[in-house]
Amino acid sequence: MQLDGIAALVTGAASGLGAATATHLAKQGTAVYGLDLEKAVAAAQNVPDGVTLLAADVTDETSVRNAVAHAADGPSQLRLIVNCAGIAPSARTLSKSGPHDLDLFHTTLQVNLLGTFNVLRLGAEHIATTEPDEHEQRGLIVNTASIAAFEGQVGQIAYTSSKAGVVGMTLAAARDLAQHGIRVVSIAPGLVDTPMLASFGEDVRASLAAAVTFPHRLAQPDEYARLVAMIAEHDYLNGETIRMDGALRMAAR
Repeated sequence: MQLDGIAALVTGAASGLGAATATHLAKQGTAVYGLDLEKAVAAAQNVPDGVTLLAADVTDETSVRNAVAHAADGPSQLRLIVNCAGIAPSARTLSKSGPHDLDLFHTTLQVNLLGTFNVLRLGAEHIATTEPDEHEQRGLIVNTASIAAFEGQVGQIAYTSSKAGVVGMTLAAARDLAQHGIRVVSIAPGLVDTPMLASFGEDVRASLAAAVTFPHRLAQPDEYARLVAMIAEHDYLNGETIRMDGALRMAAR
């Protein structure tokens, strides 16, 4: 699938992986519609040319439907969805303060798993109506999992569960959507230098980087974005979760 001349919907686009992906796709000639929460969109600065930020909550059906309709009304056909929106709280199943807060667990699943599925299903509904290319392909949906889906650490029970759900639905979604010419692929990043890690001290960041097998550094958001573009252009990738982690295998803590 060629990126030049199509439209893409990217969630979590005001910062981190989403912002890097939106910027990279726009440079490839893609008309990008970036979704994020209203306060994040309002605070966003230096939005690149070719990127339109839309206030939307990925867990809300009406909000996402409106965003998809807005992207679909543009001059370019909407053929690419990239789910980057997510949260990563930390809490143990049982701690000195008691059992894991149920609302926190629910919220994590709601944003990371339900939100991803909500955008996937509503985006697919529109992509399925577009004209296929010469290979009968209509589009691609890229979801963001995490290596925590495979090696959840202490305090990651909610995050791990949500990302394992993203991995689990990848093949099922690819099989469901094959008849519509839509591919589904997930990326499982390792340690990426996003605002989520920016709050850590330099010593902690250096320790995290040293744990990566090779190269001994944190991944950059643009590396995630370039992988999205590669998946889009590689039509035979489908139903798979790709680890982007420098061969890192997480320890228990």
